[in-house]
Amino acid sequence: MPQHITDGAVPKHEQLRVILQRLAADELSAGAAIPSERQLMVDHGVSRITVRQAVGQLVSEGWLTRVRGKGTFVAHRAVQSTLHLASFTSEMTALGHRPGTVVLVRDECVPAPETAAALLLAPDEPALHVKRLRLADGEPVSVDDAWYPSGRLPGLLERDLSLSLYRLLADEYALPVTRATQTVSAREAPADIATLLGTRDGAPVLHFDRVSFSGDEPIERSESWYRSDRYRVTMQVSSATAPAPTTGSAPAPARERAAAS
Repeated sequence: MPQHITDGAVPKHEQLRVILQRLAADELSAGAAIPSERQLMVDHGVSRITVRQAVGQLVSEGWLTRVRGKGTFVAHRAVQSTLHLASFTSEMTALGHRPGTVVLVRDECVPAPETAAALLLAPDEPALHVKRLRLADGEPVSVDDAWYPSGRLPGLLERDLSLSLYRLLADEYALPVTRATQTVSAREAPADIATLLGTRDGAPVLHFDRVSFSGDEPIERSESWYRSDRYRVTMQVSSATAPAPTTGSAPAPARERAAAS
C-alpha cells in the first residue's frame, strides 16, 4: 500500500527519498524501473518538484539511474573492495553480497611462457588451467583466468571449483596463499571478456595480473578482468616516512588484494 506523505519535521522530499531508497534496496532488482513521476505524485500525495528532488538525490547517490526517453531505473550497485589478501568468495560474503561462480575452463595443458616462468615451470611442462566467471548477487563482476602447478596439486581439477580455491589450497593441500605480487591497470574489455561480463566490446575494465605464493613457492598465476562500473577498490595510503607496522599488523604484501580464487 503506497505511503501518503504529510507535512512534518522531515521535508517531504526526504521522506520520499527514504521510501524510494528502501524500494531500490529491498524490493526491486538492479535494472528494474521505478514508478513514473506521475505515479509517485499520486501514490504519495506530493508535487512534481518533490518527486524530482527525491529522485535526483538518489541518482547522485548511485541508487538510481536515468535513461533518456525511457525512465528511471534501479542502478547496479558497485561492489566496494579494499586491497587485502582474501578469496573472492570470502570477500563478497564479508561485504554482504551473495557470491557465485560459473566454471568456464578446467584443463591441464602447457601455459604461455610468461606463466610458466612465473610458476617456475619448464617451458614444456603442463599446468592446471581454471577459468571462471565470478558473480555478486547474480550479476557478473569478473572473469578470472588462473594457472596452477600440476605437480603440487594432484586431483585439483576433480574438486568443486565453484568454491574458494584459496580455501581449498589451504585445507586440502596445506598450501595457504600467504602473499601476492599484483599489478592493476585500466584496460578496454576484449570481445570475449565483454560478452562474459555483459558489457560492450572495449568497455573500461580493471585488469589484475597476479602471482600468488604459499611461503616462498609460487602457487598461482592469474589474470582477472573486473567491470569498472560494478567493482571499486579503496586503499589506505601513508607517507614513505611512516613508521613500520606494529606487532599484529599485516605486512605490506598482505594488504594487496588477491581475491580471484
